[in-house]
Amino acid sequence: MSSPTPPDSALVQAARRRDPAAWEALVERYDRLIRAVCRSHRLADADADDVRQTTWLKAVEHMDRLHDPRRVGAWIATVARHECLRVLRHGARVRPCHDEVLHRVPDPSAAPDARLLASERRAAVRSALTSLPEDDRTLLGVLFAEADTSYADVGRALRMPIGSIGPTRGRVLERLRRREPLAHLMAAA
Repeated sequence: MSSPTPPDSALVQAARRRDPAAWEALVERYDRLIRAVCRSHRLADADADDVRQTTWLKAVEHMDRLHDPRRVGAWIATVARHECLRVLRHGARVRPCHDEVLHRVPDPSAAPDARLLASERRAAVRSALTSLPEDDRTLLGVLFAEADTSYADVGRALRMPIGSIGPTRGRVLERLRRREPLAHLMAAA
């Protein structure tokens, strides 16, 4: 027969006296609650592990400040929520990227106005592409996805006769050229 489970207030009092069995009982009782709080904030596993560890560390450091030992579960959940929000705020500020992006040296030969014009052209092409019908976007995406895509591969992928791919491509590109943002940039070039 198992011994009765002590109430939260008794566990908190024993934990304040640094009783390892009390801490083990608190962890066993409330670790699933911390995990649930982490899941509700949709944290990655590594972040959730950090939140759990930090929550228990703060519990050890601040258990003496807990005013109502019967509410230890709510207190632990609140600490875990605050830690989740801290992790999410910090994650929003940190944007990991590849070293080649961090250490990219701008081309000194490209004038700022040339880079701006190229950027405007890319934006205009993206805008024009998104305004095309889905079939046209799909065809262009398949044709230009890889340099060595054969018409036979394109025909199989899109279920199109090989003889119609070239003319269809030509019509799609012509429609693309006539789009307002592109027509304006083409005239300026």
